[in-house]
Amino acid sequence: MQAVQQAQQQAQQVFSGIWLPLVTPFAGGAVDHGALARLVARYAGSGIAGFVVCGSTGEAAALDEAEQLAVLDTVLSGAGALPVIMGVAGSQLKQVQVRVRRLAERPLAGLLAPAPYYVRPSQAGLLDYFHALADSAAAPLVLYDIPYRTGVKLETETILALATHPNIRAIKDCGGDYHGTQSVIADGRLAVLAGEDHQVLGTLCLGGTGAIIASAHLYPELFAALARAVAGQRLDPARRIFHALMPMIRLLFTEPNPGPLKAMLTREGWLRDELRAPMTPASAGLQAALAQACEQIGAAAPDLLG
Repeated sequence: MQAVQQAQQQAQQVFSGIWLPLVTPFAGGAVDHGALARLVARYAGSGIAGFVVCGSTGEAAALDEAEQLAVLDTVLSGAGALPVIMGVAGSQLKQVQVRVRRLAERPLAGLLAPAPYYVRPSQAGLLDYFHALADSAAAPLVLYDIPYRTGVKLETETILALATHPNIRAIKDCGGDYHGTQSVIADGRLAVLAGEDHQVLGTLCLGGTGAIIASAHLYPELFAALARAVAGQRLDPARRIFHALMPMIRLLFTEPNPGPLKAMLTREGWLRDELRAPMTPASAGLQAALAQACEQIGAAAPDLLG
């Protein structure tokens, strides 16, 4: 029992703060590793807690396995002391297990694993799937509950049952179930990370440990300051930061992610505004609205951080 409690406490410490699910830059159809390395260097000193590689923001579904491993290695080489989580997704258990075992050779803080997509298994099937992955993995499993992408929701009872596995330590919560989120946080066995950007303040105030949010690519210092403010029980500064960021957050998801985000990173000179089909760049109108919202945040940032 003491060993289990120590593992839970360690998970709460490791899987906390603002984690950045990195975009994957492209140039002429290929992964732009130079741009990726520059991004890692930029964010490594921004106050974020760690990196997530090959999630949905990283267009992992458009990368083959060799490309995904190459992206991971570029991030690992530049991350320094910051921990790295790798995304692992699929609909065929044995194939995902093979990938999980190959990743054992790399120094990972965790593996971010959604439910198998398209096949829509039962809750019993989800229990079997995640138990099998956790048994195969050298790094702790971070459950990824995102039913609008996978077609199946991890019910609260299933999440709590999975929390008994010693190698399942956290969850990225995109389930859209407030009561379920509260129940998992109150249970205390899993570190709960907000996965919906607009829910970061609410999840942190409920007792969640952090967030994995794409919008933290823009003004990451403000997102890190928000998390620190909540941890220090300074809710008024946290609210001010959150309310200042929300217009940008709202706009970033009016068209499919990561198109709007890549447009803003292109505007800042970090990468090319290039995505892999069928993903498309953000519309000109949205880019203009986002640029205005970002300028307003930039003007307010010194006061918000002060």
